[in-house]
Amino acid sequence: MSITATVLVLLIAALHVYILVLEMFLWTTPRARASFGTTVELAERTKALAANQGLYNGFLAAGLVWGAVAADPVGFQARVFFLVCVAVAGVYGAVTASRKIVFVQTVPALVALGFVVAAH
Repeated sequence: MSITATVLVLLIAALHVYILVLEMFLWTTPRARASFGTTVELAERTKALAANQGLYNGFLAAGLVWGAVAADPVGFQARVFFLVCVAVAGVYGAVTASRKIVFVQTVPALVALGFVVAAH
């Protein structure tokens, strides 16, 4: 895999670790509330739900890191699978929550996927 593809995969993994931290540990802070457009009251009521979402983002990050370090063919398969998962999750989030998610999550995942496939 090319260095560019590896860096892109790891950057997307880092993004999902950041989202994990926001959702699991910082959900009620002003920073997380601004990022997700929630009020103090809504953030308090949805704390457990957000933590669950954060855990799933952690699984995406773990899969991307695994794909970045695993030897092919497994590494390639993991990279493709988890990048597609990120892209699909981004589309769903854009449709159900905020359109900006497509630019934060889906577009970078598809760009990385293009580099991964091109490097294979």
